[in-house]
Amino acid sequence: MAPCNLVHLPNGQTLTVSSVFAGFAFKSNDLNIHNSAFPPGWTIIIESQDDLDDDVAVDGQEIHDVPRKSHPRRFRNPTLHGDNLFISSISNPSNTDFKPATSPTRQTAMMVWATLWWYFHQPKPNPHITTKGLNDHTPDEGRPKGDWRINIKREGIFKGRHLLPKLERMGIITSEDSSVGECIDDRSGEGWMKMFASERGFWLIDPRIFLFTLTPTMHFPFPGASPYPSRPGSPNRDSLAMTKPDTPGDMPQGLMTPPVQSPGGPFASGSHLPTFYPPPPTIFTFTNNIRHPLRQKPPAQGETFYTRYVPSVGQFLSFRVASLSNKSPTHRGPVSESTPNFLPPGSGVTQGSLPSIANMTINPSDTDLLHTWMNDPRVNALFGMAGPRPVQLKMLRDALNDKHSFPVIGCWDGKPFGYFELYWVKEDRLGRYLASHDYGNWDRGFHALVGEQEFRGPHRVKVWMSALVHYCWLTDPRTERVLSEPRVDNTKFINYLQDVGFYKEREIAFPHKQAALMKIRREGWEAPVL
Repeated sequence: MAPCNLVHLPNGQTLTVSSVFAGFAFKSNDLNIHNSAFPPGWTIIIESQDDLDDDVAVDGQEIHDVPRKSHPRRFRNPTLHGDNLFISSISNPSNTDFKPATSPTRQTAMMVWATLWWYFHQPKPNPHITTKGLNDHTPDEGRPKGDWRINIKREGIFKGRHLLPKLERMGIITSEDSSVGECIDDRSGEGWMKMFASERGFWLIDPRIFLFTLTPTMHFPFPGASPYPSRPGSPNRDSLAMTKPDTPGDMPQGLMTPPVQSPGGPFASGSHLPTFYPPPPTIFTFTNNIRHPLRQKPPAQGETFYTRYVPSVGQFLSFRVASLSNKSPTHRGPVSESTPNFLPPGSGVTQGSLPSIANMTINPSDTDLLHTWMNDPRVNALFGMAGPRPVQLKMLRDALNDKHSFPVIGCWDGKPFGYFELYWVKEDRLGRYLASHDYGNWDRGFHALVGEQEFRGPHRVKVWMSALVHYCWLTDPRTERVLSEPRVDNTKFINYLQDVGFYKEREIAFPHKQAALMKIRREGWEAPVL
């Protein structure tokens, strides 16, 4: 039986997952004050089968498993493609505290997404499979690999004739059968019996599509209107009356709007709606005689645009845009609860809403950080930007005014640890050294440095490196490759890139360095390092 565990969602919300009969119960930890007799959450039924007779897809091709009898059993650890899941029941918060969700389908999709977030954080099963014609003596490393999937059963709340089709349209579940089908009666469920969600597909879904908050009722003691929406919108008289513009603690977070909120990030929304916006249509322009798509503006200075809890480190990793402010930007994202939990039960106060190092403005400004980091001999040996403060200030100004890239500060639990630059390859100087078939209109690249000694180390590097790639996939589905061009003698960095899936294509002779052209493709990427 799998133990009870705590799930950290990327917006700072936490869920407690505990074993119940034949499944697991998911309960929100951030909604502690309500009138309902049962805490809000949902229950899933999940079972495993030792082996399935169904076909397995390997790189888009069907591979037939060796036929063996299937043995249903209680879920303990994930299997590669033998787990079956459905949501059996939902417990909504009291209507006296929160208004019902405007779209029950979207609320269900949010629960499915959170369930899959938990599931794909479980220990990964052995990806190697047994197929017909395979030599019995072939070691695991030489066997074909299958995609990690979980099957979605048309039972419980999924029995409705419209729900599974809607979830499929949202992209959260899928099927190998892409035909219309012959059955006229949509109540039969024909064509919707073999739905699944894959690890590879799940990590390519932007969580902002599914995570949103419920709207509190007017008499709720802690209204959760956000003074920092992720996009500008029309003012609302009620929200203006309830919010204090200078109080970041009023930001809503999580599946349900908690009574006292942690500072928000890319998921904060004053309208209590999902904060995902699709990429703009393609309009071409010219820069230095290079025809390329007109790029959308990056996030604002100091804005957090990516956040994710990393279980292996026990901290939240986040990226924000660098800022010219003389003060360190206030951290607008969740932090880990590393301090002892002395709060009384049912207080409605979360650890993230309390004063901490992460949300207090005591760090140096970004310019001061760059001045310190760039003057480190280790960093200067690769970047060559040492010098007095005006040198780094000019560097930061130039980066903020660049139309094809933007500067980024990486943070662990809100504490800055490194500097990055994300750029579009086509307009970058790298694009001039590549053939047109080597990159696409939406392919990206990055430069990176870690300035803080306490955050160095192989594992942390792999985590933030894979997270940068993850952000590139999420922010625009048209991005098919991510590139990097480290100096050829920077073998440690090149090895880290290869550890997260990059491959060396060739070398490029720039005027200032001999570089290794490193690439990773969307189709070959599986998941960020957890």
